[in-house]
Amino acid sequence: MNNPQNNNLTININLVHLPHLTDNLPNLQTHNTPLDHNHFYHPSKEFYLSESDVIIRRTLFDLSGASIPSSHLAYHRAGPRKRIFYQPEHVRAAIVTCGGLCPGLNTVIRELVVGLWEQYGVREIFGIKAGYRGFYSMEPVKLDVKMVHNWHKIGGTVLETSRGGFDLDKIVNSIEDHGYNQVYIIGGDGTLRGAVNIFNEIQRRKLHVGVAAIPKTVDNDVGIIDRSFGFQTAVEKAQQAISAAHVEAQSAPNGIGLVKLMGRSTGHIALYATLSSRDVDCCLIPENDFYLHGEGGLFEHLDDRLKQNGHAVVVVAEGAGQDMIPRTDAQKQERDESGNPVFLDVGVWLKSELKKWWSTDHEGELFTVKYIDPTYMIRAVTANATDNLYCTLLAHSAIHGAMAGYTGFVAGQINGNYAYIPMEEIAVTKNPVDTKDHKWAWVRSITAQPDFQRN
Repeated sequence: MNNPQNNNLTININLVHLPHLTDNLPNLQTHNTPLDHNHFYHPSKEFYLSESDVIIRRTLFDLSGASIPSSHLAYHRAGPRKRIFYQPEHVRAAIVTCGGLCPGLNTVIRELVVGLWEQYGVREIFGIKAGYRGFYSMEPVKLDVKMVHNWHKIGGTVLETSRGGFDLDKIVNSIEDHGYNQVYIIGGDGTLRGAVNIFNEIQRRKLHVGVAAIPKTVDNDVGIIDRSFGFQTAVEKAQQAISAAHVEAQSAPNGIGLVKLMGRSTGHIALYATLSSRDVDCCLIPENDFYLHGEGGLFEHLDDRLKQNGHAVVVVAEGAGQDMIPRTDAQKQERDESGNPVFLDVGVWLKSELKKWWSTDHEGELFTVKYIDPTYMIRAVTANATDNLYCTLLAHSAIHGAMAGYTGFVAGQINGNYAYIPMEEIAVTKNPVDTKDHKWAWVRSITAQPDFQRN
């Protein structure tokens, strides 16, 4: 370091409070963990974690500036604890999946069952069918290790899923009536907001019930954590769709391959798939407005690429350009079961606009647009090796946290390590693409696309 005044940098840690069962039930009895006697483990002194094991959220700083914060947020590190707040033979665990599909869902379910069963000796494990509504409208499914043995090889969720159906009183009443004392919730931002409400109501009723969540969003739009499970698989499959579009575009005169990828509010899949494939001529994401006509617009850029190469590939995230698509008054008000605004199909609209542009400006010349929408293929596939491993470690982290008495938390990876994050914090934190950072600059350098800033 060139600046001697920074040689003795002092780091003050601000440990984020993690809810615990004893916040409302201070007299709970603790028990020795059964991991001490589990034949799969040989615990050493470093095996068990404590309150002092933390992960700092921010790890990158410019020591030459004055922007170094006086204190640093930190979270409890995920992993097994020496003392637990449940007798395993008395645990009744419920597992529920909510929202859309995502690669790795069945792996998470499988590993929750296997981890509870093999590590802690829990035998009462139940799957809730069809999302939140399944708590009060369907009978639970008894799960065991034999039943879930091959679930990680199957796409989707064997427990089934749905959006909406959130009735707080009915859900918590069902948790009480069935005697569940651990609830594992797998879902995205809407699901996590519901999980916060469930946790708060359980706290209000002073129930001995731990609530743990594992964030699920193929879009990778959950904040704080490094990434959400299924994202790497989605990028891998998206890249295959881009390759197909590139082949189609190359094989036609003035051919354009148009690929619509997932990404309602964030363009991470489109961005990473573009960087991975190197065949994309323009990447359109929700975080970066674009326009079609005129100087610096999409059509001018594509016209140039077609003249140079004879073909072009455009990738568009589903949430991009929504303000440009004409809507009826009814469509402006339309919401899905989770309360999210219903998006119109930007891919179909853009395909139509491309054809209009070409017929107007290049009358009589051959032109082909091949539109590929791999959304449901990507959502439904099994997780790749990296995501399968990630799902396993997330599930086991959640189990260790719940057994240690933590509640109202999400298990997630921060800076490559596994941590427990308060549910209330992560439910409201987003993860948009930063169009001012190096990755977006890299996208623009690869595609040579305009910045869409009007003069």
